[in-house]
Amino acid sequence: MRPIQSLMHIMSSALRSPRDLPAPAEEAGSQAVKAQQRLRELILTGALAAGARIAELALVDLLGVSRTPIREAIKVLTSEGLVELLPLRGAIVKSFSAKDARDMLDVIAQLEEYAGRRACDASDEQIQSILDLHERMREHHLRGERPAYFALNQQIHGELIALADNDTLSMTHALLSKRMRSLRYSGNSEPGNWATALAEHDTMMRALAARDRDALAHAMGEHIRNTWPRVRHILNDTPDTDTPPVSDAA
Repeated sequence: MRPIQSLMHIMSSALRSPRDLPAPAEEAGSQAVKAQQRLRELILTGALAAGARIAELALVDLLGVSRTPIREAIKVLTSEGLVELLPLRGAIVKSFSAKDARDMLDVIAQLEEYAGRRACDASDEQIQSILDLHERMREHHLRGERPAYFALNQQIHGELIALADNDTLSMTHALLSKRMRSLRYSGNSEPGNWATALAEHDTMMRALAARDRDALAHAMGEHIRNTWPRVRHILNDTPDTDTPPVSDAA
């Protein structure tokens, strides 16, 4: 065997498959972000159901990344409360009880009430930007585009929270909203609930445009609390006999 051919043979036999090779730092970082985004999306949209085992090898094939970014994504989503690590079972999609969901909705409602009062101090440009998002969201409702509607819905809530200019508030709200996102999205599958939710957003936007602190705080809090009766059946919870019914909005 010629020297050059011998050298090439030795190198080729030592090389691992491309998937086994460590990615450059920049590429590894982008793969980790991609894995986090896609795995989070699979959970939030219900493609991975609550309690489902997260199989690393299946995700490697599905997402087209190595196992390292998958493991990093699992760690991140565990910190967000979307994934749970169990002895002998590994990583599974976190399941929430009816009490868990109701407790989180109660806290989110209080955060949004606080933010609603602070949001009325925003500039005209900031308020108009949110009002414009609302109009775009209404167009998605008219066309029956629920995923696009929901994406703007979440953006509007995030923008209102941001107007409070409180980093702790924003961080806490973002964490709880991620945990509740899949449940809230599923609850809007009923056309009547969806229409009612939009009507509540209309009320919120009128209060924001008028800079009415109390009206906006009340509308935002009730908007979140009214999610519960609409999603309760998803968690197999029975209605409280001593609690008056509230509108099915989310």
